Amino acid sequence: MDINQHLAIGGTGKSGRRVTALLQDRGLPVIALSRPAFDWADPATWATVERPAAAAYLTFAPDLTFPGAPDAVAEVAERMARAGVRRVVLLSGRGEAEAQRAERLVADAAGRHGAGWAVVRCAFFLQNFDESLFAAPLAAGHVAFVAGDVREPFVDLDDVAEVVVGLMTGELPGDRVHELTGPELLTFAEAVAGIARAVGRPIGYEQVSPERLRSGLVAAGLPADDAAALVGLFTEVLAGHNAHLTDGVEAALGRPATDLATWARRAAGNGVWPAEAAS
Repeated sequence: MDINQHLAIGGTGKSGRRVTALLQDRGLPVIALSRPAFDWADPATWATVERPAAAAYLTFAPDLTFPGAPDAVAEVAERMARAGVRRVVLLSGRGEAEAQRAERLVADAAGRHGAGWAVVRCAFFLQNFDESLFAAPLAAGHVAFVAGDVREPFVDLDDVAEVVVGLMTGELPGDRVHELTGPELLTFAEAVAGIARAVGRPIGYEQVSPERLRSGLVAAGLPADDAAALVGLFTEVLAGHNAHLTDGVEAALGRPATDLATWARRAAGNGVWPAEAAS
């Protein structure tokens, strides 16, 4: 077994595939663990993490605030550290009480076996606009959401992935939380307007109630319990307590965090959103 290998749970997800690609670009061996080989919903698959490794990237889907998530990530971190993983890097979210509990549990699990740990505690991802929840509404020309006038320091997952890799390789200091935000505070309406400028066509934003959002998610095919949990997460995260910036990205990478306009031009140039609204 190559103890210099790296593990990436959720290695095909939004952040995991970026981390995996950066490690591979460095010529570092990496094993991406995703369904069906590893499935958070099936504890019988968790034994796949029990292998020596230089470092592991630990992400939970759908979110650390979901019931049972902190205890699940703690058990997986324990299994990895006990098996000889030397550093565990957890992806976490700002302003989420259960996520912060998960951070403490992972740090404790790693410490019991002499492993290092680190947390990347992140703001709302810009990639939720082009790779996830908001991609289809933006393509259709209208976004309905619950955020109101709350300002969020949206962060680019490419920046996050660079920090994660620095932590996995030991180039950045571990045994601490790295809180990552973008360089500006924007409302969701302002973010949508910025994307519209990059695309070159109007895109509307509408404030809706949590109940209407939940109903819309269910109508789009999300299970009712997951829809309710997701809306609850948004209500918790978008209560205003995250409306402040950190210098985590610049401190780690030696350059400013990517702003929305730069990211949106890049995404629009890749053809993510059509030049005309999807029908």
